[in-house]
Amino acid sequence: MNLTDISTIKTLCAAHGFSLSKEFGQNFIVNPGICPKIAEAAGIDEHFGVLEVGPGMGVLTKELARRAKKVVAVEVDKRLPPLLAETLAEYENVTVVEGDVLKVDLAALIRDEFPGLRVAVCANLPYYITSPIVMKLLEERLPIEHITVMVQKEAADRLSAAPGTRAAGAVTYAVHYYAAPRTLFTVQPGSFYPPPKVTSAVIQLRLHEAPPVTPRSAEAMFRVIRAAFSQRRKTAANAASAGLHLPKEAVAEALAAAGVPPTARPEQLTLQNYADVSDALFAFR
Repeated sequence: MNLTDISTIKTLCAAHGFSLSKEFGQNFIVNPGICPKIAEAAGIDEHFGVLEVGPGMGVLTKELARRAKKVVAVEVDKRLPPLLAETLAEYENVTVVEGDVLKVDLAALIRDEFPGLRVAVCANLPYYITSPIVMKLLEERLPIEHITVMVQKEAADRLSAAPGTRAAGAVTYAVHYYAAPRTLFTVQPGSFYPPPKVTSAVIQLRLHEAPPVTPRSAEAMFRVIRAAFSQRRKTAANAASAGLHLPKEAVAEALAAAGVPPTARPEQLTLQNYADVSDALFAFR
């Protein structure tokens, strides 16, 4: 069954009474070279258990199942599991779990489904909830070695940007705290059915064994980061002061202690700068 053939996709959809949902951001891959390339880039082999989010019709799932010991695919659209039962019938090492990945107990799922296996995530993520999914995977400190996902290129640029550069956003700093990100390759709109209006990109996040900075409180550091980026056009000092409800003098003092100029913009600070600022503010409070 050629799941990258549009006529096959339409036939399957008709047989199962399935129509594409804008609510779930469904765009199925029809370029036959993309999914093998993603699976190869993920470095999956028989020693891995792979968590996939949003399997769609199973085109990437098949490539993962050919390489991994086991694949567990979490699908929020309740209409798709019957269709996946047909498209993935030949793969006994695939389990489809119905549910919202943002609500699923992933620690328990990994523990129950992948005992004794190395664990990776590989998926074509729904673009409308890319950041929440990525942050859940990172913040829950799951026993995952790396995450290889296709996302909107704009999101890939933000996720993989270097802290301290113009392209950085609040999520950039969070990603770099937990992992080392890099963009692997881009994917054009014509590779999907229906074609989205944006270019996509595949990125890989390799999780750190230990964070690259050690603030007194990671939670406090991320509060400072979120506050700074909540008003990106302002200086970091003014934005953080407003967002944290702290006197400007206190924030300016903390920035000075971290060696940051008072005119610096939020994206000009490094991750270490934010760790130092939060430590100074934490001591102040």
